[in-house]
Amino acid sequence: MNDHTLAPLLLSLYTKSGSEAVLQYQSFFPGNRLVGGKYHLGTHTVTLYIEVIKQQCLQLFGTLERLQDYALVVLAHELGHAEDDELPLLADQLEAAATQLERDRTALKIEENAWRFAKELLTDIEPAFFDEVAEQSLFSYRTAINLQTA
Repeated sequence: MNDHTLAPLLLSLYTKSGSEAVLQYQSFFPGNRLVGGKYHLGTHTVTLYIEVIKQQCLQLFGTLERLQDYALVVLAHELGHAEDDELPLLADQLEAAATQLERDRTALKIEENAWRFAKELLTDIEPAFFDEVAEQSLFSYRTAINLQTA
């Protein structure tokens, strides 16, 4: 799998979404985190970090066999942020949260909204594959809340 076969698939999904967000590609996320995609509310930009997406796919599945599907899931999730009408309000709530629990609950809501959009957009992806990626993504958010409410 090379980036030349990945780009047309990603562009096709982006077009299908109807999003007006700017879509850009970079190799790596700046910093030491394994971030495969990022949505920037202020610039309405989705950035995919292609080499990091490959690393994440290898970590989750031990192979790049499902790289195309995985990259589509990452893009759909980031487009979910871009198309979330609640995001500006939720971002304000996140910033104004008085407690860590409030921040964590708001962050979880932001992520769940994006995953809901992604699931509706990705009608051709195997549901079990999608659910595995989404659950892995949401795990740390849910764990943080559970630790505080236990």
